[in-house]
Amino acid sequence: MDRKDLLDLATARARAANLEFAGQVTPAEAHQLFEEGLATIVDVRTRPEWEFVGHVEGAPLLEWRAYGARDPDPRFAEKLAARFAKDEPLLLLCRSGVRSREAAIAAARAGFTRVFNVLEGFEGDLDEEGRRGNLGGWRRAGLPWAQG
Repeated sequence: MDRKDLLDLATARARAANLEFAGQVTPAEAHQLFEEGLATIVDVRTRPEWEFVGHVEGAPLLEWRAYGARDPDPRFAEKLAARFAKDEPLLLLCRSGVRSREAAIAAARAGFTRVFNVLEGFEGDLDEEGRRGNLGGWRRAGLPWAQG
């Protein structure tokens, strides 16, 4: 699928779900867009998650909420704007797609027009045993990642 088709599909998902941000992509779609240089993946997890659980090589870390913090970083959108243009395609990635969705809403409210949530996140949802990594996510999809 080409870039236009992927982004159109992502935008259609957002419209169908009545989302405030540009769209949602699967991990495989995010990987394709990232590898082709058509979008930037921004990891919004905490630094310990990024370092010890693993991360997408080349994806910058911009914490939505610092480790141990209850609330999101009030300067998140400001920090995002310091690094990226507001019309640049950005794919926000967290553990399961929940924090990245919240971050995408905040970014859209701050004027970012092409911010997308990566569905399932890096590790996916909890399985019946309360563990991540078995139900969806970047790693489960077999996409490249690094640790440390």
